[in-house]
Amino acid sequence: MLSINEKAEVNGREYTLLKLLGKGKGGYSWLAERGGECCVLKQIHHEPCDYYQFGNKLEAELRDYRRLQEIGIRIPRLLDADEKQEHILKEYIEGDTIYELVLRDEMRPEYLAQIREMCALLYARNTNIDYFPTNFVVQKDKAGKEQCGEIYYIDFECNDYMDEWNFENWGIKYWSKTPEFLQYAGGGKS
Repeated sequence: MLSINEKAEVNGREYTLLKLLGKGKGGYSWLAERGGECCVLKQIHHEPCDYYQFGNKLEAELRDYRRLQEIGIRIPRLLDADEKQEHILKEYIEGDTIYELVLRDEMRPEYLAQIREMCALLYARNTNIDYFPTNFVVQKDKAGKEQCGEIYYIDFECNDYMDEWNFENWGIKYWSKTPEFLQYAGGGKS
């Protein structure tokens, strides 16, 4: 695994890793910097996941990115992908995650309205995304001070639609301080 202040390459360009943003089913996401510009560098990992099956993770990320773009979901721009290094470089969306906002009792009705708008687009195209609240960021303004109010889905994962995994049956359980959210926040798994 990579570490803070380490250099990582994407197609011959070096990026400095500033902070681990999170670990998901498919990889580690790092806040990275090159020439004063911040971005997210995702390092694909091959750690086992007992509840999800993958094929080629890099190919899946790129395919899912294109699918979400076509549907019109607000996601970070894909900046680059390095097949050999298994790195994906994407735009950094500065802001708090929905998870952080729920923890601090700062959720707003407009964030739920936005996810429901996304769901309407997704469901019409037979698609689900990973609705867990760590996958959504409320973008801050250009000065990085205040939230603009637009939520971005910062993951690229998507799957064919299944009722069991839609927002209303699964995701919403983690968008407020429900028993499921509190269990996860207390150290449980989603």
